[in-house]
Amino acid sequence: MIRFRLQELLAERQFREGHRVTITELAKATGINRVTLSKMVNQRGYNTVTDNLDRLCRYFKCSLAQLAEYVQDEELTVPKSQRGRRQTPATKGRRT
Repeated sequence: MIRFRLQELLAERQFREGHRVTITELAKATGINRVTLSKMVNQRGYNTVTDNLDRLCRYFKCSLAQLAEYVQDEELTVPKSQRGRRQTPATKGRRT
C-alpha cells in the first residue's frame, strides 16, 4: 500500500518557516481540494491522480519518494513491538 507522508512534510515545513501550515492553506497553495488532502492524510490506501502528486512535490520541493512510501500490508497489521519477530506455530496468532 502507498502511504502519503503529508503530515511529516507539513511538520518539516512548519519547523522551517516557524508557523503552522494547515490543510486549508496547503489546499489554497496547491489548488488541490481540501477534502482530497484530508483523505490523503487520513484514509489508508487512498488513490489520487498524478497531477496532485506533481503539485505536492512542487509545493514541498521534494521528490515523489519523499512524498509517498510503499508499506507492506503485513506491516500495517502487526504491532510495531512484534515487527521483525518470527512467529512459530506455537506463537502464531497469540497476543503478548
